[in-house]
Amino acid sequence: MLPVADRAHKAGSSTACPPPPHHARIAVLETPLLRFLSQTHDALIALRDGEVPSYIPELAKADPDQFGIALATIDGHVYEVGDTQVPFTIQSISKAVVFALALDTIGAERVETAIGVEPSGDAFNSIRLTPDNRPFNAMVNSGAIACCGLIADALGAEAFPLIAATLGRFAGRTLDADEAVFVSERSTGDRNRAIAYLLRNYGGIRGTVDEVLDIYFRQCSLLVTARDLAVMGATFANHGVNPVTGEVVASPYAIARTLAVMSSSGMYDFAGEWIYRVGVPAKSGVGGGILAALPAQLGLGTFSPRLDAHGNSVRGIRTCELMSEAFDLHMLSRRDDVHACVLADYDFRSVPAKPGRQILEEEILHARPGAIRVLELAGRLSFASMDYVSRKLADPAAVPEFLILNLHRVTTITDAGMALLLDMLRSQLPATTTTVMAGVDARAPVEPRVWALKGEGARVRIFPTYEAAVEWAEDQIIYRHGGFPARSAESDLGRQALLMGLSPQELAELARLCSRATYPAGTEIMALDEPPTKVYFLLRGVVSACDSRDIRIDTLIPGMSFGELALIDQPRTARVRSDGDGAAVCMELPMDQFRRFQETHPRAAERIIRNLAVLLSGRIRRATARIEMLTG
Repeated sequence: MLPVADRAHKAGSSTACPPPPHHARIAVLETPLLRFLSQTHDALIALRDGEVPSYIPELAKADPDQFGIALATIDGHVYEVGDTQVPFTIQSISKAVVFALALDTIGAERVETAIGVEPSGDAFNSIRLTPDNRPFNAMVNSGAIACCGLIADALGAEAFPLIAATLGRFAGRTLDADEAVFVSERSTGDRNRAIAYLLRNYGGIRGTVDEVLDIYFRQCSLLVTARDLAVMGATFANHGVNPVTGEVVASPYAIARTLAVMSSSGMYDFAGEWIYRVGVPAKSGVGGGILAALPAQLGLGTFSPRLDAHGNSVRGIRTCELMSEAFDLHMLSRRDDVHACVLADYDFRSVPAKPGRQILEEEILHARPGAIRVLELAGRLSFASMDYVSRKLADPAAVPEFLILNLHRVTTITDAGMALLLDMLRSQLPATTTTVMAGVDARAPVEPRVWALKGEGARVRIFPTYEAAVEWAEDQIIYRHGGFPARSAESDLGRQALLMGLSPQELAELARLCSRATYPAGTEIMALDEPPTKVYFLLRGVVSACDSRDIRIDTLIPGMSFGELALIDQPRTARVRSDGDGAAVCMELPMDQFRRFQETHPRAAERIIRNLAVLLSGRIRRATARIEMLTG
């Protein structure tokens, strides 16, 4: 289902979601960006500079007063103001998409051999080639015709259907052609014929000139709207993924190279002025449209048929200038603080270990406060930010036994960031350090890239949650230093943190009230929706606690308890199942038996409740310390 667009039409109304049930319609609040677009539209609608082009007779029929602005974000939201649904022919804006298509379909080597990437400094329809008889770039007519020729040479009759389909995939819908404009362009296209014959003379196109030009004229005659251009721009900004449909429509290589040529040549012989003042890759068309794409941020589409002497929409250019000025969108004016990628950097000296472990285990962890180091990362891991992370780990004395990189808040890892991360894991960190990636569940945006690290030979462990990663690292430290009993040994109740301080007689009485249960591996012991009726003391084996999404949030070993919230009559917060290789053995204390124990041994029962409070406060202290690290 497509996201709903925000629209503000000439009448000033604003519509968004369908009305809610039960009578009243709730007005959607106007966001600052929609308000800015509306104000820009209102300010520029009276601008009458420029003329509707007449050299193609059908284009001269356009209404000079029509004006629409659309903006699409890279998460698929579209803002619309004015005449954003009015269809017009795409004209030269198609050149950008077809160049990207040629790179992906024909191959970069062949395309880049046939077509240059330098600005020409001439009008878009100049009959001039480079000294080595190539088109200057793909954004002028000669380069666009050469692109069509390459695709026609490779695909024959399938060339135009593929071009039309690709333009439609960029826009997120099927595009129709304006047959009258096509006929008009073909009948008045002698200048383009001259360009095509010049190209053919030097081998720039092969085959019949008229067949290649028909493809070119037809692609220019496809009908789009300002909204379509915004979505197409957002697809360029989103590395070739249409943010509305989610479809991958072009490779990152083709997108990056097309944006580069758009930056230098997309606005005809106004390109230098454009990149100086606006600083956003863009492509204009004589149909009155402008497509602009700011990488990783937005796509902008405008429509207004009045053109300046360069063939660019007057209102469209002014809209883009105002946007760039108001929001500092110039691509060479980016300011990123690499320090912001590290939200927190800590070890056990700042954030305590997991509470509830047995005394020997706590002593082992307490004696090694720097054995685990956690870097909480966030945002976009780019070349600069990953270099900053690697420099934080350059001091050998600061490299721990276990390095946990929490990626829960990371949105993107760029190719350059991946290269530095991989090299850090393979070459910089010593073999004595185990790197653990946390926060990498199936919904994490970086999940595919992180798993790819293993395929590249990186020594790394991957966990869906921060808690599971820290717990595993703690267990490894305890195991390495002799803290866990042999698997065949069975823990007794006296080693339970919840029962610390009870006398042997009190423990024996409590044990008499418990029942012993064995759970084969994979058996659910405690359901999420189960009433809190028992406390479980784990004697042997391993159990896992999982949340409602079935993501493991805790692992319990002999000497630990679970279900303790039953003591204070609180609902379950996790489901628990037997895990590991063997069965789990538990002593289970029903709440009715605990109340009987409470009547006969009030001091011991009070001690158990106090131990529970200590455990819960330990969890709170740990969580609070981590929050302070993240927000301090």
